[in-house]
Amino acid sequence: MGRRAGLTETKLRDLADFESSSEFSDVEKLVMRYAVGMTAAPLEVSDRLFDELRRHFDERQLVELTSAIAWENYRARFNHAFEIDAEGFSEGAFCPLPTASKSA
Repeated sequence: MGRRAGLTETKLRDLADFESSSEFSDVEKLVMRYAVGMTAAPLEVSDRLFDELRRHFDERQLVELTSAIAWENYRARFNHAFEIDAEGFSEGAFCPLPTASKSA
């Protein structure tokens, strides 16, 4: 799906360092900051960040974006808790893993 929507290998490789990458637009970086904040434990989404999102997305879009991020976090945490590993369906595909934060 990502490739059909224009996601390139370079963007995938730059995900871990999206802030300094020239591959992403300002809005894409904003969305990724939101995803990072929602994924943090405890959650770290400032009013300022959310206000900035509102400048680019309407309420319906924000609900969809937030639910998509929350769903992926749910799936990742559920699978991690039950030690569910990949089953090889995307074997050989490029799938960058997140880097550990400095505070972890």
